[in-house]
Amino acid sequence: MPFLPRIRRGPRGPKLPAAVPEREPRIERVLGALGDDGAPGLRWLNIEQPGSVEMSALAKEFTFHELDYEDVLSRRQRPKIDEYPEYLFVVLHFPRYDKLAGRLGTAELDVFIGPDFLITCPNQPLRALGRVFHRCQNDEKYREELFAKGPGYVLYVVMSELFDYCFPILDKIGHKLDEIEDGLFEGRAKEMVRQISNTKQEIIAYRKIIAPELPTLRVLEAKISGRFLPGQLEVYFDDVIDAGQRVWDVLENYKEVVEALEGTNETVVSHGLNDTLLLLTVLNALVLPMTFITGLWGMNVDLPLQNHEHAFTIILGIIAFVLTVFVLAFRRWRRF
Repeated sequence: MPFLPRIRRGPRGPKLPAAVPEREPRIERVLGALGDDGAPGLRWLNIEQPGSVEMSALAKEFTFHELDYEDVLSRRQRPKIDEYPEYLFVVLHFPRYDKLAGRLGTAELDVFIGPDFLITCPNQPLRALGRVFHRCQNDEKYREELFAKGPGYVLYVVMSELFDYCFPILDKIGHKLDEIEDGLFEGRAKEMVRQISNTKQEIIAYRKIIAPELPTLRVLEAKISGRFLPGQLEVYFDDVIDAGQRVWDVLENYKEVVEALEGTNETVVSHGLNDTLLLLTVLNALVLPMTFITGLWGMNVDLPLQNHEHAFTIILGIIAFVLTVFVLAFRRWRRF
């Protein structure tokens, strides 16, 4: 039996996990001014990319349903609204363009809204949301004007900014469609196949985000109006719904355009293939008489001109004559 080296083993016993230091919860806050009766004003909490630490800290301050905390930590929630006597829990999706990956992604925004609080929990950084939040932190006058209209209006401003961010992404897709159209008519049809596929995937991904969003926005308008939004401000949420509908209409148009460009590209590629096959067919037809003539005079039998001193030159002339006739015939038939 060959010698096998012994494996050195460590001390027996269970291996204890390394201690993970606890971190502070990443919760940003903006507090409104106290009311005339000394009651606390509106509170806006923003928790970017929330984790279990943030949800545990939030649970010590608010008595939300445990399923809502699970939904925040989950990454596969659909747009929805859960209504409770004290608050609403809202899940919304928005497009987010990843510059590193060069593709369109989905960002989830979870919202808790009550009479005196608004909690936003985006699972990915949303620049539009961060812009409004940090302005409220740094601009006291803007914060007072915004918070004075209630949490529903603050949520409207956030959603309005997020939908405004949707249109530059649509412009990028529209620019890609223009590039594809220019490439088709510049003779780069084969190069456009991958670009058409990528653009089509972006449009499909965008439609998956907006399609379930529109009915959720209509339900949200009905739920917020009267509870967390003064009556004279109810019309503002109609503007958000109109923005979502405009985004959907543009996506519908882009869907038709990219399908038309895909069909045009296939036609252009097919025509190019047909032209190649036609050229090969014509060349084969031109070679056929040459093969016939050279094969005929290459037989080992008595043939005319076989012993003539200029037989080779005469045969070449016959071949040239036949080729000329074939070329003129193809040109007349517009096949060459």
